[in-house]
Amino acid sequence: MLMNLIESGFSRDAIIMVLLSIPVILFALSLHECCHGLVAKWMGDPTAYNMGRLTLNPTKHLDPFGTIMMFLFGFGYARPVPINTRNFKNPKWGMCFSALAGPVSNFVASYVFFFFYALLSMKVVTVEMMYVTGIPTMLQAVLLLLFVAFRLNLTLALFNLLPIPPLDGSRILFVLLPSKYYFKVMKYEQYIALAIMVLLFTGVLSGPLTALSDMIFEFFAWTCNWMV
Repeated sequence: MLMNLIESGFSRDAIIMVLLSIPVILFALSLHECCHGLVAKWMGDPTAYNMGRLTLNPTKHLDPFGTIMMFLFGFGYARPVPINTRNFKNPKWGMCFSALAGPVSNFVASYVFFFFYALLSMKVVTVEMMYVTGIPTMLQAVLLLLFVAFRLNLTLALFNLLPIPPLDGSRILFVLLPSKYYFKVMKYEQYIALAIMVLLFTGVLSGPLTALSDMIFEFFAWTCNWMV
């Protein structure tokens, strides 16, 4: 994201990409956290609901550190919704499903955006339309927005499934690990988050995540080929 903008020397295309990314990132992070709280409420914990976190209003969800990571690298996280596991009938599984809801919502959003991107590019953009004044530019902007929305929702989902604090994957890991080991790891959450940023900055982590994202892109494209 911003790293690409700097590397490109602030080219016009890179600036447009960053500007389009702003509303997409705000939506993706808000959807992610809202779905955490929604599933927690369905499973018996109204904490997020009572604190006004079941909303797509980004001001309720943004985490400064995680949002900066999202803009810099395309991978990040939002401010976790509060969850009280004591309200769940089964605390471990309640936490697991609540944590899983965020990445799943981004996966679904990613596929929906990609589907409309494929539909628009394959069925709507015809040779005849390219000669209509103004339409190519508008369509290109819409296509680019859909592609950015697909890609960022996908990377957000993948990144948050990593089984390391403070990401959702660590909450899902709670089901598998004995509580005493889980909470020992969670004590070092802030230090682990800093290490994640270093790994992203050096490309050690972003490389494999981007490769996995590309594989899912190919799968999405394969499914859309026979749907549209």
